[in-house]
Amino acid sequence: MAEGRFPRLAADFSRAGLFALRRASGSPRVPVLAALLLAWVAIAAARSGEVPATVTSPPEPSLDVTDSPDLEAPRPPPGTFTEPVPAVFPEPALLIVDGELGARSTLASALGARGFSPQTVALIAREMAPHFDFRRARPNHRFWVASSADGSLVEFRYYLSETSSYRMERRGSGFEVSREEAVFDARTARMSGVVESSLYAAILTQGEGSQLARDFAEVFAWDIDFQRSVRAGDRFELLYERLYRPEADGSSSFMRTGRILAARYEGTVGAHTAVYFEPEEGRGGYYRPDGSSVERQFLMAPLRHARISSAFNPARRHPILKVVRPHFGIDYAAPQGTPVWSVADGVVIHRSRSGGFGNLVKIRHTNGYVSYYAHLSRYPKGLRVGTRVEQKQVVGYVGSTGLSTGPHVCFRIARDGRYVNPARLRTPAGEPVDPDLLPVFQDTVASLLSELGGGTRLASENAL
Repeated sequence: MAEGRFPRLAADFSRAGLFALRRASGSPRVPVLAALLLAWVAIAAARSGEVPATVTSPPEPSLDVTDSPDLEAPRPPPGTFTEPVPAVFPEPALLIVDGELGARSTLASALGARGFSPQTVALIAREMAPHFDFRRARPNHRFWVASSADGSLVEFRYYLSETSSYRMERRGSGFEVSREEAVFDARTARMSGVVESSLYAAILTQGEGSQLARDFAEVFAWDIDFQRSVRAGDRFELLYERLYRPEADGSSSFMRTGRILAARYEGTVGAHTAVYFEPEEGRGGYYRPDGSSVERQFLMAPLRHARISSAFNPARRHPILKVVRPHFGIDYAAPQGTPVWSVADGVVIHRSRSGGFGNLVKIRHTNGYVSYYAHLSRYPKGLRVGTRVEQKQVVGYVGSTGLSTGPHVCFRIARDGRYVNPARLRTPAGEPVDPDLLPVFQDTVASLLSELGGGTRLASENAL
């Protein structure tokens, strides 16, 4: 069998390959690469058939599987065709498409631009109709679509906000739609720094956004006017939350900063420390370490993102009239349309144009106080005389009506009919921590201030 039929067959293939190679060299219709490949296969087959003369080829195995009962395969009935068992492959991955609605786009146009058929868009609209009307879609709403390789829709998600979304998922031959409220993963972070130009800039240079700077200023809004009282060299520390959203693939994405848990500010305004405490039943708030509330009846300012363009001055020279005329308020310059809020709870007693004040809102508070908000561009819808407002409720928008040189709000406070300097006003504090909760509060303070004291430049994160 050393020169059995397999070596002869290989030799035949070898000759055929060489013949094909000769033909290929003279015929442009036969690719040379194919001819070379055929020759190589033939030569390899010939070499595999060469065996030493001293080796006896084993007998060819029997092809009758019935010789071994253990290997006997069941025979199909006569006349039937048996398909081979397919190999097992992993389930194909889903095709994922996501996006965000623009200022002038609809969900239909956004999906169409990403290659989805009108039938798929109609399917989504039909299934979602009992739950959400896409005529109420807004810019910045996000969507997420999963489909199979053949284009069949598997899952659709529509995000109204960071926390609220709809999920449309295939169930058998139909779809199931549910409303979902996301639960953020909150992780603590620490920050400390020194003010060089402003608190806002100091926080931004450490890698966080403007929202954290605003939140920090609002913690101490009853004690510090960060538009006029901050000085270079002031120091700050804060312990705060960073919020992460779980993603479909098991990862998480940073969304925004959350609540400030503890804060400290030291400078020319003195030393101020506050911690957040929320009883099991009741509204949470910020307190000093001794349990007194940082909140007061009046806020220091009626808006954010503003600079003081004119302070309280009984002998100020009027910029338009060019005469000495007392200025019994504080002017905050800000972009046109900036929201202006009430500095305390109260009732609206005036809402109309009033001479040099332009559009004016006056609010009566307890203990004989009245606050003034002048030169407004407009009023919020629904605000009228007799409306009850809460502290930080919007009562107007920055404008330049009346005697004005540019967009600003003139903020005044009077008590018993006489103007007082808002910057020096000290009103009663809010309610302190309930005495029965002081032991729990003190434990919270000790824990938070211990973490706050280890402040570093940014964000050592730990799961809460």
